[in-house]
Amino acid sequence: MSEPLTFPPLMSGQETTGSAMDHAQMRAITGCDAGLIAYNLGAHEIQAALVFAPEVPLRQAMTMLPLCGIGFQNALGALAPPEVAVHLQWDGGLRVNGAKCGRFQVTASDHDPTQVPDWLIVGLTLPLLPPSDDTGHQPDETALMAEGCADVSPPALIEAWARHTLNWITRWEAEGNRALHADWRGLAHGMGQDHTQGDQSGTFLGVDEDFGMLLRQGDDTRLIPLTTLLEDTP
Repeated sequence: MSEPLTFPPLMSGQETTGSAMDHAQMRAITGCDAGLIAYNLGAHEIQAALVFAPEVPLRQAMTMLPLCGIGFQNALGALAPPEVAVHLQWDGGLRVNGAKCGRFQVTASDHDPTQVPDWLIVGLTLPLLPPSDDTGHQPDETALMAEGCADVSPPALIEAWARHTLNWITRWEAEGNRALHADWRGLAHGMGQDHTQGDQSGTFLGVDEDFGMLLRQGDDTRLIPLTTLLEDTP
């Protein structure tokens, strides 16, 4: 185990040697406080998972997925060289300097979008090093240390992610989605381009008030709710 990380008030951390997402789910099911961050700082990959206790129906609570993404972009932006660009895929994927570099995932105690879940967890997986020195086989995938971030400390990055995410949670509770929408649109990957999500394809027009994807197919615009990204609990 490494030195404990330092988190802001209302948050706490627990290190695990296994899956951070699984650890957070186990703690959530047994009744941990909201704000718990489970983390695993591996040599090749870091993981973190943040437990929420929503007070709104799942459809609105899913906003925590893009919110956590913006928190990560803010955190890495503060620690990495200014030329490192971070963009967010609608489905939780992360892009660093245009290439895929880790992802966020989300799960909840209840998948009914109209119900308030007991808990919701947003997890982060971020590769630090590429699987091999030969990156030519997967030119669209990268790792953090391969993108000019060798001086970014993984513990400092998770701590910064927690701080920036908490700041956005506070703003969201006070102001609603407006500021979150504005920042997310500036970071969104692929907006205005052809996109395939699940079994549907079309032009990615943007998102609705709850960050559901608006996908245009000919004259028809379809809404894909964020709740379609929920992963089953083990």
